[in-house]
Amino acid sequence: MTRRLSVVVAVKRTSWRRALDGAGDPEVRAMVQRGDPAVARMRLAHQEHEATLREVEAALRELDMAATYVPASAPTFDADGADLVLTVGGDGTLLTASHHVARGPVLGVNSAPSSSVGYFCAARLGSVEPVLAAFRRGTLPSYTLARMEVTLNGETVSRRVLNDALFCHASPAATSRYVLAFGQTEEEQRSSGFWVGPAAGSTAAQRSAGGVVLPLTSEQLQFVVREPYTPGGSPLALARGLVTPGERLRAISKMGGARLFLDGPTEVHEVGLGDTLEFRRSDEPLAVLGLRAGLAPPLGRTARGARAARGLRPAGRPRRPGLRAASRRAECRRRRCRSLRRG
Repeated sequence: MTRRLSVVVAVKRTSWRRALDGAGDPEVRAMVQRGDPAVARMRLAHQEHEATLREVEAALRELDMAATYVPASAPTFDADGADLVLTVGGDGTLLTASHHVARGPVLGVNSAPSSSVGYFCAARLGSVEPVLAAFRRGTLPSYTLARMEVTLNGETVSRRVLNDALFCHASPAATSRYVLAFGQTEEEQRSSGFWVGPAAGSTAAQRSAGGVVLPLTSEQLQFVVREPYTPGGSPLALARGLVTPGERLRAISKMGGARLFLDGPTEVHEVGLGDTLEFRRSDEPLAVLGLRAGLAPPLGRTARGARAARGLRPAGRPRRPGLRAASRRAECRRRRCRSLRRG
């Protein structure tokens, strides 16, 4: 007789539902109630989510799986002993739920693909039952993804960062000041902060900030400085780099109002003047099921960028202006001078 599988289902609460229930911003609730077009997308995403959740419930009943439903935003839930953690939402839902999971497996269902990327999600409306059936048969591919451990003044704040961490000033308009140390290099920096995270997050903020896309199952971490301030024109020695297993990246805050964000905007830690952060590969990887083959990094940029990151230098040095650009600027200056003399 086949053993009945147990599934913990972590379900997102949509923005539309929160507004209807009176949670969150009262103005958003008023806009929802009067059908303001500014929140039309929220309503569509909520309808998609509800339809997907109904399909999930039906598929679990059809496959005779024992399901326990929990809010994905719950402060904590117990996934120990479960055969599967199934998340219904988007990537943020899976990331939030993953912090409660020691090793997995985790399977993501993208409940509103019209408004959600669903990078980590293997199923969506119309494919939930076939994907769950493949899991039950043991034919659904599993990927072991590295996670990151973060300590603050020697105390572990998380061992389960899957996407990235952002260290910066509490105000996005303020300069972030800190000392970054890696290997034999220590450098005082001014910037908009820095991203650091495992390979699973390298296609998101790390890449947008100038990083490279790492192979999904890489065990390396990547750090990328955001908008470095280099008044002398020389690039930073630690503008970005790869942290291999056994290595650590260290940052000492030179700010009184710094923040550390882990896997999005929800989990936030205050960092004070003189506080020390350390980042390293965690000993708790996560098994994620059914990731699509389309997640392979784009060709070309990865190879070039990875070589640059291994050398702990920017991928491309600032190019000197060519003769044509210099000639155009000189001509513009001459024209402005002639206009002033005429005036």
